[in-house]
Amino acid sequence: MRPALLVLRALGLGDLMTALPALRALAAAFPGHRRVLACPRALAPLALHAGAADEVLAAAPLAHLCAAPAPDVAVNLHGRGPESHRVLLALRPRRLVAFAHPAVPESRGGPAWIGGEHEVARWCRMLAESGIPADPARLDLSPPPGAVPDVARGATGIHPGAGARARMWPLERWVEVARAERAAGRPVVVTGAAHERPEALELARRARLPGAAVLAGGTLLDLARVVAAAGRVVSGDTGIAHLATALRTPSVVLFGPVPPSEWGPPPARPWHRALWAGRRGSPNAGAPDPGLLDIGVADVLAALAALPERDAAVAAEIAA
Repeated sequence: MRPALLVLRALGLGDLMTALPALRALAAAFPGHRRVLACPRALAPLALHAGAADEVLAAAPLAHLCAAPAPDVAVNLHGRGPESHRVLLALRPRRLVAFAHPAVPESRGGPAWIGGEHEVARWCRMLAESGIPADPARLDLSPPPGAVPDVARGATGIHPGAGARARMWPLERWVEVARAERAAGRPVVVTGAAHERPEALELARRARLPGAAVLAGGTLLDLARVVAAAGRVVSGDTGIAHLATALRTPSVVLFGPVPPSEWGPPPARPWHRALWAGRRGSPNAGAPDPGLLDIGVADVLAALAALPERDAAVAAEIAA
């Protein structure tokens, strides 16, 4: 039986997408190991499609990994420790790859955590400084196979939801964006998780979109297919923005409490636009961040108007 390499990343969609270069680096560095990714169950199909692991172990943040195999190598892509370090050390791995934390002697000599580092670069640097070469540019994802709703092809995808209220732009502003896109002759679809479907339906009703335009409530593979087919995506700083980056779909991303220098699309990809008012806030606040509210409808529409067409953007990047 092949030795196991266990990776902890029990977080959300955006966290999975930003970890892809690190996960691919581990695949190249440990070709003889069985790679197991501990992450939320809902992410499993997308993680496997992306080649992030050979198998997925359903896991909640910082929960004991009672069903995990005894790992030869354990890699902490979850956080700086100490709690996440201890989750992995409880499995008695031969080697721990993680950031150094003074409360965890087993991590002594590991790379140092640097505040404000971009999320993609952070984990690639941790691996590189641990002797595992990693290329932060390896973000691309192929579209999942399967049927795509015709209404999504070439459409502007609007994703009004986010994982925290602090990153949620007001619904009435999304309605104005949807109306303006339709007036410009572009079809619009609305995406979201199952629990966000009522909000998506309300946006569609107020923007006078057809019922078929509401695509909220599917699986993550369904969402990835829609993003891959869309002409452009506009959203807050949330998981779908990272899907658009990985699938090379032009996008406009609205940032509030956290700057795009830490979570935004790579500057080298000119078909994305990150909007930020320049002020930090609390990412877990119970109301929209004041900096996010400083971004107006006119700002979003101007950014959408400046986006290159998707095919031209990808062709230009390939030719560069």
